Amino acid sequence: MTRATDSEFAFELRACRWAERAWPPAEDVDDDRAVLVARQLGTKRRRWDTIVLECDREALERRANFGPKRLDSDLLHVVRNAPADWRYYRDALPDPGYPWRYVREAIHEADNRGILETRKSGNRIEIRRKWDYPEWVDRIVAIENKPDLDASAARNLAAQLEYDVALGLADEVWVATRATGERVEPVLFEDLPVEAGVLALEPESPSADVAWYPRSLSVDEPGTRILERPEGGRRNGSAARFEYVPPETKVEKRLAIAERAYERGWRSFVDTMRPDCRHFALRGTDGAQLRPYCGAKGRCQTAAECSGACPEFEPEPPRWRTKGWPIEGGPGTRCRRLLEDRRRRRRPGL
Repeated sequence: MTRATDSEFAFELRACRWAERAWPPAEDVDDDRAVLVARQLGTKRRRWDTIVLECDREALERRANFGPKRLDSDLLHVVRNAPADWRYYRDALPDPGYPWRYVREAIHEADNRGILETRKSGNRIEIRRKWDYPEWVDRIVAIENKPDLDASAARNLAAQLEYDVALGLADEVWVATRATGERVEPVLFEDLPVEAGVLALEPESPSADVAWYPRSLSVDEPGTRILERPEGGRRNGSAARFEYVPPETKVEKRLAIAERAYERGWRSFVDTMRPDCRHFALRGTDGAQLRPYCGAKGRCQTAAECSGACPEFEPEPPRWRTKGWPIEGGPGTRCRRLLEDRRRRRRPGL
């Protein structure tokens, strides 16, 4: 059993590894399907702990033509609408709704990245696509990780889940909490939306049981974004403020989230930590998962703790960086490479 002192960050990494190996829960994995997992992604108003993308495997391989970096909204506007034959870019692309100079910048960036063909015809820029942009994402699943869900945490989580259900940006929303071994998991007694699924996760295995199945949300219909809630308790009858979100906007947001997940994955935690510290290490847990470990703290540290402001930070001794393979460049560089290699293997075709 995982120690109660383990952080939510450590639980989150284990949940990501479990999802990568066993998603969808309690179902057979289809060979034509692929799963891509990322963490700490969302929109300006909402960030999810874990994102699971259910993808078409063949389309996911074709997405690799556009490289490992994400395509932002401007680039997506260009590559998704680029013509098969040479055309002036203003005739080929639909009106973006913002100044065309930003479209030209996106065209130049796409050309520099080798994902679009361009040429000059007089003073005009003509474009031609290199590949069709595939519809590679089938479903987006959002998971909130709460290993120890007490009453106050459940109240805060309920509001977040209600926001997710009303907006319908993800196809499903789940809560992952630490399994207690009781006949009925205590989380089921909390006042959470019935549309949200519940996973009872045993992090050490890692394995999970479905304590409550979610309802599929209406991602193809207009959503409701809750802007403000009344704060006067149960007796306050004031109405909440909200706005409708059209399906077209949801499609764009979903694709932007998927692109960021494709670039980042969940092993990118090392990008915000200090692997060049002499105390930093990666330790295996189940023979396959590597988690960060701090020798000074004697445990899996959080991303916030592992920073340049950490009082225990010590740079790697220079002699560590001269020992050759497998730590050429230093252990920190090797850690980055190892996690990047594993992240790349989850994106077929790269």
